[in-house]
Amino acid sequence: MIRNCVKGLIIALFFLQACNNSQQKKELVKSSTPPPNPQAIEVEKEGPGSFISQTVLHFDSSQIKIFFDKYPLLNSYKSELISFYQKNRFAYVWFDQNGMIEQVGKLYNRLSNYEEEGLKDSIPYLNAVDQLVEEQNLEGGKEWEAELMFTSQYFRFGDKTFRGLDSKSLNKMEWYLPVKKLPLGKYLDSLLKKTADSFLTNDPVYWQYALLKKYLKKYSDLNSNTTDIRLQGKSAKFKLGDSASDIRLIRKRLFEFGDLQANNNSSEYDTSLENGIKNFQTRFGLTVDGKLGPGTLKEITTPLSKRLEQIMINMERSRWLPLGENADYISVNIPEFRLHVYEKGKPEWDMNVVVGKAVNKTTIFEGDVKYVVFSPYWNVPVSIIKKEIIPGMRKNKSYLKNHDMEITGYMSGGIPIVRQKPGLNNSLGLVKFLFPNSHSIYMHDSPAKSLFNESSRAFSHGCIRLAEPKKLAMYLLRDYPEWTEDKIEGAMNSGKEKTVTLKKPLAVYIGYFTSWVDKQGKLNFRNDIYKRDDRLAGMLFSNDKTVASKGK
Repeated sequence: MIRNCVKGLIIALFFLQACNNSQQKKELVKSSTPPPNPQAIEVEKEGPGSFISQTVLHFDSSQIKIFFDKYPLLNSYKSELISFYQKNRFAYVWFDQNGMIEQVGKLYNRLSNYEEEGLKDSIPYLNAVDQLVEEQNLEGGKEWEAELMFTSQYFRFGDKTFRGLDSKSLNKMEWYLPVKKLPLGKYLDSLLKKTADSFLTNDPVYWQYALLKKYLKKYSDLNSNTTDIRLQGKSAKFKLGDSASDIRLIRKRLFEFGDLQANNNSSEYDTSLENGIKNFQTRFGLTVDGKLGPGTLKEITTPLSKRLEQIMINMERSRWLPLGENADYISVNIPEFRLHVYEKGKPEWDMNVVVGKAVNKTTIFEGDVKYVVFSPYWNVPVSIIKKEIIPGMRKNKSYLKNHDMEITGYMSGGIPIVRQKPGLNNSLGLVKFLFPNSHSIYMHDSPAKSLFNESSRAFSHGCIRLAEPKKLAMYLLRDYPEWTEDKIEGAMNSGKEKTVTLKKPLAVYIGYFTSWVDKQGKLNFRNDIYKRDDRLAGMLFSNDKTVASKGK
């Protein structure tokens, strides 16, 4: 509390001083080139960056070594910092002839509220930042040290907040979606062209990040001001009309979450509570029946600390993705069991899907839908032939005939090459959508329609089954006048395989988010069906105490 008050005072003093800078100018080194020094770093020949508002004030490049010797925990950003200043001939970017520029205050504010970014580690040398900001605005001092501190902290903040974990770490987690490329030096260039009011106000991250960040604040406040629910009775047996103290607790929590518009503090299981439960169940992907079943109660009583961690984990995932602005694409969110279609970055429509079982995980990656195949054959994967087809053939001589399958050849070792004929019983249904990839993953219809009514839909061998394949076919072929609805229907039921090559392939992203904000602005949570959250949490949060202690 005291530290927050001090930070507020420093920020207030900074902006007060910024208003008076025109009358209280600081003495900085003024020259067209950096002063000579035997240990100075060479200036890049390509010349200064385009954003520098002044080209007169420079610092001695040899002071960079002095700075990092004093602040070794920032060494990871030394090379980026040197490259940035080489291109700008070691000109000051946080100072001009009038002193410290206003953008410093915006950077300092983001650093001071770092926990709002969903990160648990502490900023190293934040006390030193406090002191340097205060000295520059009150007493004056080492402008070069403040300059390098602000730039180093910007690089660290941008790395942690805008970029997140590196590609090597993502590959370990089997995350094969394209990773956003963000040169922080060039981004700082563009930032400092903006006014102080717009500085660091529109972060270069996937759009879900900002939405989740707002809910992180809400749940953090909730966690600080309330306690977790501990039910006393057998709430799973409650029904409409019952009364109990546990019902009052549940009502209060649903109101805090926003699933109930008002809290009448009643202990009765009434229709308003039932509707609130339905809202909650919708946000959690549960069966929407308004009943306090075991699954619903488990989610309602999950500790808020767990929900906070879940939000932070998915904020991290949002850092990795390309921005997706004004793009047309398909996305499949594995834990949600849904496919979404986006046009110009805006959600248009969606459908239920079935994804891979935990032992046959659907891969996280991206591709381009290039082919629509009507009445497809199913070329049975070798793994399924070994595990299911061959044992089935041994038990029943009519196994292949009963499943509309045929042998088209043999592999080494006498293993048959098997395919299933087109038709209503084909495991791929009546149409499939190919986006060539090394993971042998594609989207397709399915004869097992009942599975799409399940709340948890991890049943496949890894491919993605579609609840409304005809709708997707019509969407992909909407710019092909010859492919009318009747023709698509006929091709799906012709019994003869036909492939249509798309003139304009459509990007598809298969991702993994266990928390996100939907198009109604509501926060959603889903079960971590592949147990990927815990591993990411270990990478993000395991060393937070160590970092915090070193950063003081």
